[in-house]
Amino acid sequence: MVMTGCTCNQQAPVQEAPAKDGIFIHITAGPEDPHRLLMPLRMAVMMGDTNDVAVYLDIKGVLAVVKDAPEVTMETFPSSYELVSKLVEMGIPVMACPGCLKAAGKSPEDLMDGVKVADKNTFFNFTKGRILTIDY
Repeated sequence: MVMTGCTCNQQAPVQEAPAKDGIFIHITAGPEDPHRLLMPLRMAVMMGDTNDVAVYLDIKGVLAVVKDAPEVTMETFPSSYELVSKLVEMGIPVMACPGCLKAAGKSPEDLMDGVKVADKNTFFNFTKGRILTIDY
C-alpha cells in the first residue's frame, strides 16, 4: 500500500484579520463656526486611536488650517491649533482643497506645518478597509 499526499505536518492557513474601516472626515466650516469645525477635528483625534482616518477641509474649512488662522476655541473642546497639531502628530492626513485655498487668496505655502494640499490618491489609499465618510 502506498500513501501519498500526507498532510500530517501541514499547518492550517493563517487567516488575516479583516482590514479596519477608514473614516474620511470632510469639514466645510471654518473659524466662523467653532462647533462645526472643532467637533469633527475632535472626532478625528478620537477615532484615530482605533481606525485609519483622513481629514479633508474645503470651502471655509481651509481658513482654519493656514498659518495666520485664528485659534478657534469653544468650551468643552481643545482649540483648533491643539487638534490640528495632534492629528499631524498622530500621522493622520490633514488635507486642504487646493481650489478652495486659491479662492481664499491663499497658497500651499500658507498651510500650517504638517497640513498638505489634498491629493486624490490619499482619498482612497489611507485605509485598506471600507471608507466611511462623515460630513460637517
